[in-house]
Amino acid sequence: MAKAVGIDLGTTNSVVSVVMGGETVVIPNQEGNRTTPSVVAFTEKGERLVGQVAKRQAITNPENTIFSIKRLMGRKYNSPEVKHARERLPYKIVEASNGDAHVEIRGKRYSPPEISAMILQKLKQAAEDYLGETVTDAVITVPAYFDDSQRQATKDAGKIAGLNVLRIINEPTAAALAYGLDKKKEEKVAIYDLGGGTFDVSILEIGEGVIEVKSTNGDTYLGGDDFDLRVIDWLVDEFKKEQGIDLKSDKMALQRLKEAAERAKVELSSAPETEINLPFITADASGPKHLLMKLSRGKLEQLTDDLVDKTLEPCKKALSDAGLKPSDIHEAILVGGQTRSPKVQQVVQNYFGKEPNKSVNPDEVVAVGAAIQGAVLKGEVKEVLLLDVTPLSLGIETLGGVFTKMIERNTTIPTKKSQIFSTAADNQPAVTVKVHQGEREMAADNKLLGVFELTDIPPAPRGIPQIEVTFDIDANGIIHVSAKDMGTGKEQSIKITASSGLSKEEVDRMVKDAELHAEEDRKRKELIEAKNTADTLIYSVEKSLKDYGDKVTPEEKAGIEDALEKCRKAKDSSTDAAEIKAAMETLSTASHKLAEHVYKAQQGQAGDAGCGGTCGDGAKPKSAEEDVVEAEFEDVDKKKK
Repeated sequence: MAKAVGIDLGTTNSVVSVVMGGETVVIPNQEGNRTTPSVVAFTEKGERLVGQVAKRQAITNPENTIFSIKRLMGRKYNSPEVKHARERLPYKIVEASNGDAHVEIRGKRYSPPEISAMILQKLKQAAEDYLGETVTDAVITVPAYFDDSQRQATKDAGKIAGLNVLRIINEPTAAALAYGLDKKKEEKVAIYDLGGGTFDVSILEIGEGVIEVKSTNGDTYLGGDDFDLRVIDWLVDEFKKEQGIDLKSDKMALQRLKEAAERAKVELSSAPETEINLPFITADASGPKHLLMKLSRGKLEQLTDDLVDKTLEPCKKALSDAGLKPSDIHEAILVGGQTRSPKVQQVVQNYFGKEPNKSVNPDEVVAVGAAIQGAVLKGEVKEVLLLDVTPLSLGIETLGGVFTKMIERNTTIPTKKSQIFSTAADNQPAVTVKVHQGEREMAADNKLLGVFELTDIPPAPRGIPQIEVTFDIDANGIIHVSAKDMGTGKEQSIKITASSGLSKEEVDRMVKDAELHAEEDRKRKELIEAKNTADTLIYSVEKSLKDYGDKVTPEEKAGIEDALEKCRKAKDSSTDAAEIKAAMETLSTASHKLAEHVYKAQQGQAGDAGCGGTCGDGAKPKSAEEDVVEAEFEDVDKKKK
């Protein structure tokens, strides 16, 4: 049976894992690293780079290097989050025809699920290389506080990448799955997950193979990126005070500052102070300018204090929803790279009244949990039951613009709920069902997920027709809503694809594009390998021709030189791997006689070496034993004594 992989599709880094022989394995990528930067770049030549290679060239190509794409998933262009992103990100964010946020690179537009799919393809390829088989089934994680449109966008990304997404699960839940798989006694745990771009907290009960989420809360726009931005702003302000130059308009300088801020933040997790040194950061009429500053851990904490404190409100809400106090929690488990910060660890310890649990790898545990869930769905792991919840309340708009909740937040999923509504006016022929997600009292203040109409209602006084509205949330947290006229039996339904914004046709087109790119990538790799092999062959034949060219006939030599020239030309100018391979084949055939002379010469040298250069006809080399000279020895240590 084909394996299902678990994927943590992160804001800054992504990880892929699999269960093999009952053990979870984090799969290294083609560069040998266990985490892959969630970065995609497009070069001037039209080449697409993903992961570490994309991140490495970001400084010189900031406008065509996409990072933090997760922050745009399922979001509208006019949302406050996207407005904030437009101000801070170096690449171009544009409005799609349906109002979604897309990115524009070198004149071509891409949806966030398309960019995410490129990262997923890289992880898929790494898994296939590692397992030696095609990988199609995957469990992908999302922040617990992702709404329906963000979940749908993630599922679309998986489909575009050629994956069959078995399940979308919440990141803290996946972490709990990895942590709690072998826990026998019952525990109440808090998963505090502060990643690159999002924050989640989930309260769970774990024990005897059951992992039940009691509540979840969070902020889908708070993470390590925001800590980096505080350091960048501080560096920009300090440099402006010193040099009178504002670096904010220099995209290349900002990219260098971003990398330096990230590095400094990591170093300050273990060191009390670090130095930020960026030579030639910019220049003015007086010449080049260098940035050299010291940043202490205390200063970093001062710059980011409010961000850390901002994580406590969701913690309070999650505990309140679960009916618990901080002291009721047995373990507070830290997940996400930003939890390596000593300040974050201190705040968590102060709030929960106990030292946080750092036993899990904060970068890998989410992918490991997703892999376990994949194995559960495949029937490979049977001793665990996962009960997750919906993060936000769901309902419809009713008379006066009121939001009527149908399913309360933190309801265990999958779930189904029906309620009877009626018309608001006499002889009303149709009802419009507006589906919202959120916690506010008025529908307009919550997120509109979708709208549909139930028509042809027979004329009747208001309040008489009975309209049954049913909400159905599947195990991925994706919503299906239907409305049925109980009098006529007529029914209308909608699967909320909402602000994922991608129609089935668009997703199908993107799947084809992704397959085309995968084929292009495969051909490019094949071409590079063919050129490298040709290069080695040309070097080898040239050397042999120089050393043993006098051993072959002039005709043979001319044939080899002609084949060499053709092979060299194919290697340098051809874009077809098959053409290069054919030229190599011709060269190998032409140089066959030469290869024989090389082989004979090498054999002759080996024979001479065996005779010590003195063997005549009929003489034989001495065996190793015959050549041994016996000698006495004495123990030097004993003599010294």
